[in-house]
Amino acid sequence: MPEISLFGGIRITMYHDDHSPPRFHASYAGRDASIDIQEGCVMKGSLPRRQLKYVLAWAELHQDELMQNWELSKTGEPMKKIAPLM
Repeated sequence: MPEISLFGGIRITMYHDDHSPPRFHASYAGRDASIDIQEGCVMKGSLPRRQLKYVLAWAELHQDELMQNWELSKTGEPMKKIAPLM
């Protein structure tokens, strides 16, 4: 699973074989969540409240880049790194 960003101890990944809707995965301190890119909500799993707020804010800022990576993942091409939350 390619890592596309890392910030505040939160690891953001995207799988090549994930199915729709477009999503990414966030991991922090042994907890994981699948996040819907277009809706900006948790599909499965959970994160601590503060880290979830960071992830959702980051996702909103980088929605276009996340969707580009989603398209790259479907064709098996390497995904691009996305800037961390500053």
